[in-house]
Amino acid sequence: MKGLTPTQTLNGRGLKVLVIHTRWNLEIVNSLTQASVAKLTSLGVLETDIAVREVPGAFELPFAAMKLLPGYDAVIAIGVLIKGDTMHFEYISDSTCQGLMRVGLDAGIPVVLGVLTCLTEEQACLRAGIGGVDKKSGHNHGEDWGSAAVEMALLNRGK
Repeated sequence: MKGLTPTQTLNGRGLKVLVIHTRWNLEIVNSLTQASVAKLTSLGVLETDIAVREVPGAFELPFAAMKLLPGYDAVIAIGVLIKGDTMHFEYISDSTCQGLMRVGLDAGIPVVLGVLTCLTEEQACLRAGIGGVDKKSGHNHGEDWGSAAVEMALLNRGK
C-alpha cells in the first residue's frame, strides 16, 4: 500500500504550518494542496494556523520558503515538474530540491519537499489522486506531506 505509514499518533494542535504552492500544473497542484491542508486539520492543526501562499513556479519555492518561514513550525512546498524535451526539467528539479533542503537546514525549521518530479502528466495525476479515466485513481501524496510536516515540527519541538 502506498503512502506514509504512521508509527505514532500525531497531534498538531498549536502548530503553525505554511503551505506554499506553484501555479504551474495547477489542477494537480490544487489537489495536492487540498490534501495537505485536509491532513493537517485532521491531525489537529487549526485552519487559522495554516497559511497557504502561491508562487509562479518551482524555482521560486525556496526563496518564498526562506522569506515567509519566520513564525511557522513547518513549511510544505508543493509543485509539479513534468519532464519535457529539454534539460530545463533537470535544472529546475535539482535546484528546487537543493534550495528547499538548504532553507530547512539553515533555518532549523522543517521544510517538506512536496515537489513531484514526473516523466508524464499521467504519473503526476496518479500521485495527486486524480489519475485514470475516472480522475480518482492513484494516491494523493499531499496527505503524506501534511503528516510529515506535523511529525517533523513535533520532532523539532522535542516531542
